[in-house]
Amino acid sequence: MKKQSAKGEPWQSFYGPNLGYVMEVYEQFLEDPSDVDPELKELFEQWGPPTVEDVKVIASAQHGDSSFTLPEQPTALSKMVAAVKLADNIRTYGHLAADINPLNDRNKDTRRIELSEFNLTEEDLKQIPVDFLCPNAPSHIKDGLQAIQHLRQVYTNKLAFEYAHVHELEEKNWLREKIESGSYFPPLSKEKKMALLKRLAQVDGFEKYVHRTFVGQKRFSIEGLDTMVPLLDEMVRYSVESGAKTVNIGMAHRGRLNVLAHVIGKPYEMIFAEFQHAPSKDLIPSEGSIGITFGWTGDVKYHLGADREISPQQSPTARARVTLANNPSHLEVVSPIVAGYTRAAQEVREDKGNPQQSPEASYAVMIHGDAAFPGQGVVAETLNMSQLRGYNTGGSIHLIANNMIGFTTESRDSRSTKYASDTAKGFEVPIVHVNADDPEACLAAAVLAYEYRKTFGKDFVIDLIGYRRFGHNEMDEPMVTNPLMYSVIQNHPNVKKMYADKLISEGIVTDADVEKMDSEIEEELKAAYNKVPAKDDDPDTVLAPPEYVANGLPEINTSVDFDKLEGLNSELLQWPEGFNVFKKLDRILKRRSQVFEGKGKIDWAHAETLAFASILKDGTPIRLTGQDSERGTFAQRHLVLHDEKSGEEYIPLHNLKDSHASFVVHNSPLTETAVVGYEYGYNVFAPETLVLWEAQFGDFSNMAQVMFDQFISAGRAKWGQKTGLVMLLPHGYEGQGPEHSSARLERFLQLGGEYNWTVANCSTAGQYFHILRRQAAILQKEEVRPLVIMTPKSLLRNQFAAVTAEELANGEFHSVLEQKGLGESPDAIERVVLCSGKIAIDLEEKLQDIDDKDWLHILRVEEIYPFPKGDITAILERYPNLKELVWIQEEPKNMGAWTFAESRLRDIAPDGVDVHYIGRRRRSSPSEGEPTVHKKEQSRIINEALTR
Repeated sequence: MKKQSAKGEPWQSFYGPNLGYVMEVYEQFLEDPSDVDPELKELFEQWGPPTVEDVKVIASAQHGDSSFTLPEQPTALSKMVAAVKLADNIRTYGHLAADINPLNDRNKDTRRIELSEFNLTEEDLKQIPVDFLCPNAPSHIKDGLQAIQHLRQVYTNKLAFEYAHVHELEEKNWLREKIESGSYFPPLSKEKKMALLKRLAQVDGFEKYVHRTFVGQKRFSIEGLDTMVPLLDEMVRYSVESGAKTVNIGMAHRGRLNVLAHVIGKPYEMIFAEFQHAPSKDLIPSEGSIGITFGWTGDVKYHLGADREISPQQSPTARARVTLANNPSHLEVVSPIVAGYTRAAQEVREDKGNPQQSPEASYAVMIHGDAAFPGQGVVAETLNMSQLRGYNTGGSIHLIANNMIGFTTESRDSRSTKYASDTAKGFEVPIVHVNADDPEACLAAAVLAYEYRKTFGKDFVIDLIGYRRFGHNEMDEPMVTNPLMYSVIQNHPNVKKMYADKLISEGIVTDADVEKMDSEIEEELKAAYNKVPAKDDDPDTVLAPPEYVANGLPEINTSVDFDKLEGLNSELLQWPEGFNVFKKLDRILKRRSQVFEGKGKIDWAHAETLAFASILKDGTPIRLTGQDSERGTFAQRHLVLHDEKSGEEYIPLHNLKDSHASFVVHNSPLTETAVVGYEYGYNVFAPETLVLWEAQFGDFSNMAQVMFDQFISAGRAKWGQKTGLVMLLPHGYEGQGPEHSSARLERFLQLGGEYNWTVANCSTAGQYFHILRRQAAILQKEEVRPLVIMTPKSLLRNQFAAVTAEELANGEFHSVLEQKGLGESPDAIERVVLCSGKIAIDLEEKLQDIDDKDWLHILRVEEIYPFPKGDITAILERYPNLKELVWIQEEPKNMGAWTFAESRLRDIAPDGVDVHYIGRRRRSSPSEGEPTVHKKEQSRIINEALTR
């Protein structure tokens, strides 16, 4: 039990600012005792809350606004304590009273920051020293009243701050000093104000011109959030002058065309050509500073991205690349992708070991919608990744484009929190709310955000609060669903008009200056429009992919010299002297040394490690991530070894002689959507790197379906965005139930078209070795495409799937493998069974018990997409008496590869040859939940395929 207040207790020795400090620390103690200095923590535990004579701080564990009481006869000291609490409340709750809503300056909650709530008068405050309330106040603040007035001005103006949830004292104190000193918000020069007005006029002029010229066409206007553009301008300028070399922006469609035109510099005429459905490729600037890529099927204009090289006027030697990522209408899914871009841009991968990361070289700006930020789970997934060692980028800057509505849904129906930004609080991310009608405050927010990111390497949120001038798109009539809001908006002047009026009142510009500015912008827009070619009335409707895509992969030699492989194997089995690998694991790994002497075979994980080692020796960096990928979900991989005594880590692939390529493997968070997007983005920005993502179980990948659908399978056709990403999806029916069986092979096959990716279901470790090496070899070729592999579980250690060292040294990847021991009597063959993946090994095991096999042949279709029609046809031509082609699979009939393969098999089946299916019936669930039922059904399928 704590000792209560008594004469001589330690708090009697604390006065003035020291007492205020102790009170503040006690608040932190109540929130999290571990955050407090151990000596003070001990005092609090022993003596309770700070008390001094006739005043006692009764701190609340939840809210600060009731954390004190004044005695009946207040003393100077008790008033001082109340004033400290008032100052802290202004810092904590000032945002509730701030002028941050451009449509409504009412409904402000000032109760927690009123003098009357603290029984204080202005005279009381005048007696209190400034440093006691606001140690970072500007020099003109002379007493406590002015200090409180200053704090109210700072925390309740057009900028409002939330950082009480940030636990790190260094960060909290830094933010307090920056905010209260005003150092992040210097007065703008006349030239800067005029440039800001011109930018707002360009933003406004562009929207109005498009509105008049392309009536009723969707553009997702920026109007109401016009200041987003100068905010981005300022952030880019400031960061590049501070050393950033790459700025990656991800955003949804709201305001995207304006950002493309003004931040990225996409020519007006290109945008107008897209509105007019006219050819636009010839309008790309010839000097090459703008990077605009095209796919062959294309995308709507407000999904497209671009990039450009910039050099700020103030620092002409500072050059950087600014990229706006392509993004479909899945809003927030681009956030982890630009994070992946950023990590790739920060890393140097040209030497062995982990890549060398320089967070100052690049950063991401993620622009979110106010409905999407709390509504889309990928936002929280991305925030969670921000401080993880495999994914951190030194802090991203989040900009909420807050127009206080989602399509037609108002905020009260779209979130359970007060602010759209509240999701970030759980990750201790500082938040600034800024009124979008105050352009100068927006520039200050940009500087503060980047300074924080640069200083602490953490995320920052700017909640840019504006409105939406028109409906969700320009064909909507918002008065139908949101009449009250839009009655206000219709009578609300735009920010360009308000800022122009402000500068006119300051004597910086005149009405004539503004009219001339508007006229010049209008003329520039008209001139751009006049460059647009006529509408293409006979467009290319075939939209065929280029030949280098349509012609498939080139021939690639994936073999590795036997002696070189043996040498790699030896290097991989050498640990540092004194490094204590877990004894059982040590014995298992050391067995690998014998396979090059003809003892035993190379299993799946061994083949993978040798593939990685040989790829690294060839100079290709590797990045592998996934849930439990360091060890492997099935305890098969062990790329990271742990000393059983010290816990120290050792990665053999980091220590290959004469290797000049980095290798990294990370266990990922329990997330699919964001991690897959991140790895895709990483590979887009680091195309020379073999990037692999592994699902813990293949069916978990369905949480990342949007990434497969919108980006990985279609990104090149839509945007010309290349990737060689590898997806490893454990797949196979071992009686583990519906959620640990199927990687949903059918979905990846359904998405197959235009040679957009490779879908493989390998049955041997040798095939896996060679397909990985083939993938690494095509990374920087025009033919590059992603690779989806159904990886095994039970086959990881199955000797029928293991191979000899010669198969790695002298083999290659085969799209179709013939079952050894079958098909040797061509005239006798009546049935050819086709299968893929694990069931091929089940068939091989069962064949050991069968004598009558001359009538049967089995083909393993290892690469299912693109479907190897030519290879299968050439094999079938050897069998003149063939009667039936049978497709056998573990998956239900409506899943797996059958629905994909059936029509293709019927196309190539010789005349009179029947094509039919053996497997499970059509099901709604992928697998049985009972192991004994599974075994019985699996046995039936195998026996039926092998029975005449």
